[in-house]
Amino acid sequence: MPPSALFIGLDIGTSSVKAVLGGPGGARLDGYAGRHGTARGAAGAAEQDPDDWMVHVEAALARFAAHPRAGEVAAIGVTSQVNTHVFVGADGAPLAPALTWQDTRAAAEAALLDAALTEEAKVAALGAPIPIDASHALARMAWMAAHRPGIWAATNRVLLPKDHVIARLTGEIAADPIAAVGLVGPDLRYAAPLLDLVPRAASLLPPLADPLDLVGEVRDGPFTGVPVAAGTMDAWAGMFGLGVAEEGQGMYLSGTSDVLGLIAGGGAGAAGIVSFPAWRGIRLHAGPTQSGGGSLAWLAGLLGGEVAELGRRAETVRIGRDAPLFLPHLAGERAPLWDPASRGAFVGLDRATDPAALVASVMEGVAFSARLALEAVERAGGRPAAQVRLGGGGALSDAWCRIRADALGRPLARVAEPEAGAMGALVMAAVASGALADLGAAARALVKTERVFEPDPAAVALAEDRFAAYQELYRAAGHVNARLAGG
Repeated sequence: MPPSALFIGLDIGTSSVKAVLGGPGGARLDGYAGRHGTARGAAGAAEQDPDDWMVHVEAALARFAAHPRAGEVAAIGVTSQVNTHVFVGADGAPLAPALTWQDTRAAAEAALLDAALTEEAKVAALGAPIPIDASHALARMAWMAAHRPGIWAATNRVLLPKDHVIARLTGEIAADPIAAVGLVGPDLRYAAPLLDLVPRAASLLPPLADPLDLVGEVRDGPFTGVPVAAGTMDAWAGMFGLGVAEEGQGMYLSGTSDVLGLIAGGGAGAAGIVSFPAWRGIRLHAGPTQSGGGSLAWLAGLLGGEVAELGRRAETVRIGRDAPLFLPHLAGERAPLWDPASRGAFVGLDRATDPAALVASVMEGVAFSARLALEAVERAGGRPAAQVRLGGGGALSDAWCRIRADALGRPLARVAEPEAGAMGALVMAAVASGALADLGAAARALVKTERVFEPDPAAVALAEDRFAAYQELYRAAGHVNARLAGG
């Protein structure tokens, strides 16, 4: 393969599809981003149209095809949001909108399935006590069987977004064991004790391939014949896109949700944290929260502005002891609490509270949610993170990065390329093609640090007290939420 070979990385995200065209040496030749919607018609619903993803995938590929070096593209990598599920028929077409990871309607089914396995049984089957929550594939299958029996009867496969996109591009059906977390054991094979909980589950899940396998070739369009890698979930691709690939490194990936992670081979896992089976010498302990940048997007909708504008407003605010406190559980919370019934809250509002103060409060609340997850991730890994690297669209605001560094009480190294997921998919495509031999070396070579945010000692001391209040707020709000829900 010539040293000038180029690669494409595609990231099917929660709010948009991002794509990067680049090559070895860190060259980023072009990019694409296109937003898609989420329908929230019913209580707890959060659905997307898979055809919307393909509109942007095709637009990205068409854009890159116009580049003078398009003929040098050697492979395509794909990553995506996970615990978003597409139920497809025998012809591969979606039978219904995709249920995204934010959809909580399967909470009752999840609770029953989770109760069917002891913590010891989960550890034996999965290598860690990974919970079955409302976004778990098995809970979604049980929900579909109970509430959409016609769709369930016609279902031929249950696919993640990246697997659906790969199938549309290549005609090949494949998944990977990393993105199938909660379904596979330490041997990277589907765990029968889990799949046996739901009839037909084993026959509906796609065959597993290594993330660096080339699973097919593009069937038509400007990149016909270009191989496509199996890829993996956004947290792992984003990890590589942040330059994290070695023991002891931590990641803070901020998108619609925030994902905290730590590579630690000796960790035994911890309740509420997703500890992945080791793959190619990497064992990731991850804590995906429910709402990161999504919280700021929600506030932007209320205030009638853009997210970037809110970030600028926060530049003028310094969080004081009596500043409003925000609980970012707008659609429940994931790691490490796994509480779909929790809801968001502001406390400490007064007549002096202005929009800029609300912005800073939301940023701080999200940072505290991330701290809770990071502390749990470090317990799971059995060690502190030696370094935390930060990136993603939610990390573009300098003000928010400073608030995060203070809330976490540690330096945060922000990477130069904001599209960490797409860049990680590109890195994986390059390694899958054989152009680059090692993921760690590729991450070090391709990912650059743009700035390090150091915590302010005075702000850290205040954050300690406010973080304790944040945890008290969660506990107190639970009783109110239960009463509002009629419980």
